[in-house]
Amino acid sequence: MIEGAARFLNRELSWLEFNARVLAEAEDDRTPLLERLKFLAIFASNLDEFYMVRVAGLRRQLAAGVGGSLEGASPLEQLVAIDAGVRAMLQRSRATLHEVVLPRMREAGVRLCRFEELTPAEVERVSTYFDTQVYPVLTPLAVDPGHPFPYISNLSLSLAVELKDPDHGDVRFARVKVPKSLPRWVPTGQPRAFLPLESLIRARLEALFPGMEILGMHLFRLTRYSDLELSPTEEPEDLLSMIEEQLFQRRFGEVVRVEVEPGMPEHLRVLLLEELRSNESPEMASLAAGDIHDIEPLLDVAGLLPLAGLDLPEHRDPPLVASVPVELRDQSRSIFDVIREREVLVHHPFDSFGASVERFIESAARDDDVLAIKMTLYRTSGDGAIVQALTEAAQRGKQVAVLVELQARFDEVNNIAWARTLESFGVHVVYGLPGLKTHTKTALVVRKEAEGIRRYVHIGTGNYNTRTARIYTDVGLLTCDEALGADISDLFNSLTGYAKRVQYRRLLVAPTNMRARLLELIGRETAVARAGRPGRIIAKMNAIVDRECIEALYEASEAGVEVDLIIRGICCLRPGVPGLSSRIRVASIIGRFLEHSRIWMFGNDGVPEYYFGSADWMPRNLDRRVEVVTPVANPLFQRRLQSVFDVCLSDNRQAWDLQPDGSYRQRSPGERGERATHRLLLRDSWGASRESGIFTIPATPIAAGAPRSGRPPSSSGTFPVVREP
Repeated sequence: MIEGAARFLNRELSWLEFNARVLAEAEDDRTPLLERLKFLAIFASNLDEFYMVRVAGLRRQLAAGVGGSLEGASPLEQLVAIDAGVRAMLQRSRATLHEVVLPRMREAGVRLCRFEELTPAEVERVSTYFDTQVYPVLTPLAVDPGHPFPYISNLSLSLAVELKDPDHGDVRFARVKVPKSLPRWVPTGQPRAFLPLESLIRARLEALFPGMEILGMHLFRLTRYSDLELSPTEEPEDLLSMIEEQLFQRRFGEVVRVEVEPGMPEHLRVLLLEELRSNESPEMASLAAGDIHDIEPLLDVAGLLPLAGLDLPEHRDPPLVASVPVELRDQSRSIFDVIREREVLVHHPFDSFGASVERFIESAARDDDVLAIKMTLYRTSGDGAIVQALTEAAQRGKQVAVLVELQARFDEVNNIAWARTLESFGVHVVYGLPGLKTHTKTALVVRKEAEGIRRYVHIGTGNYNTRTARIYTDVGLLTCDEALGADISDLFNSLTGYAKRVQYRRLLVAPTNMRARLLELIGRETAVARAGRPGRIIAKMNAIVDRECIEALYEASEAGVEVDLIIRGICCLRPGVPGLSSRIRVASIIGRFLEHSRIWMFGNDGVPEYYFGSADWMPRNLDRRVEVVTPVANPLFQRRLQSVFDVCLSDNRQAWDLQPDGSYRQRSPGERGERATHRLLLRDSWGASRESGIFTIPATPIAAGAPRSGRPPSSSGTFPVVREP
């Protein structure tokens, strides 16, 4: 039996395994061409954020001489392992992009050109564009005793330029930033032919340095520490100003990674390191030569994402036509009448977000009988229907209270802007609780009716975001259940006032009662199994990291409980180990949707209980965030949620099984399930065939040279129609 720290998998390496599964979608010949490009961009963007937050955090731990992971690895050990894993994945990414995807894009009529390849007509066109649009924006910055080394912003492309003054013979250095304010891909005038902006600047660099001899020019890119460091505050105004100050300071975070072109000479690398070290904080481990990554021949692969949206339907996933839930198809009926008759369970993106959640909020804004609307906003598309409906409701004289979470990572600026917009329209905006992030996805509508005041509630697993509702799998409940309405009212009173609720009627609320209740539910299954009866747990989440939950699952497994976990991302639990976790299986599904829903099922001695909500099984969710999980008592809804589990567990096209050593093995057709599925096949009304969203696609044969994932070709099958921007 495994003892001690070896009972757990490393969080950071588990995340790298997740990003490797994203990369595998780009490597797979069964993935449409532009979708492969999209996955390469997502892989690169994920890696950027990983360095900005997780790697930077480890480097700070290293500098402070503190820290250690769940399984006992030191910060230095983790950094060494991360570096080796990242470099191996980058080799795969480069090979896929430059040896497979870009050549096939060229065959499909999409060209990423080098300046030397352009025709005279194309050169004239892009040169005119440079003179009129690019040159006025560029600012060359010299580095010499009179010009200190310039500030270089996070994730921006820069050119390091070596110059020689022909009059004096001395060599000088300058930096030119590739402006983010301009499009990265410059049309050449030929259909679907683009020149990278940095290549255009390179070709016309002499315009910035007339009279100087250009000795060399080399692209580089910095990654800076970008997490927020907030201490508890008592007043919302202090929280807002503190976050704004932190956002300003984040621009100057310590450098944690330097990406360069392989041709950059050693003396320029040394110059970069020396200049960057001069501005280092003692809180961060010093940059070393090993922190320089040679990237060729294209830096900032995340910038390819716009090209994945080109209008080439034959090389993209077909678009999803989301269904209007059956209960809501009669537009002549008030949505409140419908919910009063029967609850509505929705599953996005298969069920239309606009026809369900947005309609719920819009109807509340315009209904004369609605007295109040209260919502939590973690990440929102602020220019969408939700914010517009809230401002309209406030203008109509309704009481509107919105908790805007200012600490939503990398959405802080947007959330501050939309919070101020809401306030300007008379919405009561609250910025959160001291020391806690408000991550719950809840909305409350208070309505005056003939029988008295009635509360209508939405509880979901996903954000109130129109864009992500089209590409994330999430579930939500629209209900006027009295107990849930009362619980949500109590929750909002604690968020906006001084109420300290410690018990809720039905909801599991973090950090109040969720951890204790979750462990109780796992413990109940353990007791059932020890009594000789079947114990069963199924949970679908983004991540499982919490030690206490993992240990409880280990105990349940060895007592006889069968456990299936569907974990998209990080999993620190080590499954399938005899004497520890022999009855625990962990699968991860990566594909067209971001698997975002959190759904739990506990067998309860033959009377299953189902739950869903906003929380993963991580310390931050259970202890440091406001989260809500709701039980689902409706037998029909329980069957619908079970159908999600069934489809996930039978997926043999994009499901990966976690092995005891922390590696993942992808399933292949014929291993499990009835047929190969391109994606979760979920049907309209959770059972009947979708009328407009399903069609059959013939198998895509794998070309000579199997994909790096080693997967066999898929058979013909029924595929859901989905589009991800």
